[in-house]
Amino acid sequence: MKFNKTILIVLIAVSLSFTQLHKYYFSVTDVEYVEEKQSLQIITRMFIDDFEKVLQQRYDEDILLNETQNSDKYDNYINKYLTQKIVITINDKEVNLTYLGKKYEDDLIICYLEIENIKSVEHFKIANTVLFEMFEDQQNMIKTKINSINKNLLLIKENPKGAINY
Repeated sequence: MKFNKTILIVLIAVSLSFTQLHKYYFSVTDVEYVEEKQSLQIITRMFIDDFEKVLQQRYDEDILLNETQNSDKYDNYINKYLTQKIVITINDKEVNLTYLGKKYEDDLIICYLEIENIKSVEHFKIANTVLFEMFEDQQNMIKTKINSINKNLLLIKENPKGAINY
């Protein structure tokens, strides 16, 4: 009987020790050059709760990001935030991002952006400071597929910029 109680106490202690796991702050941005459309297509994925928190702090504390609270006002906030926090330079010229929309998938928000009228990409630079003001440990992974070449960058608060030559 004492053996069963001991095992039960150990199992409870072990299970409780895993309830306070460290949360990771991470986003992934895919950038693909589509030559026939002469455009860079960009997909950014972030955790909804993290993104919601930064939008609440910056714009409106009542923002709730979910499918039932879809509003043009929220899309304007998302557009404003992403186009300020993601800066792309192609062939030594800064280009404008166009926000196309978003969708929700499980605990992620997936945002779609595009840069049009890109005839070729020889030099790609990006500064991605998404969520850096909110989370010290934020990391932003950039995955590119340009000219049929896959290359990745990992951007952190101390080094929020990266460049790739093709």
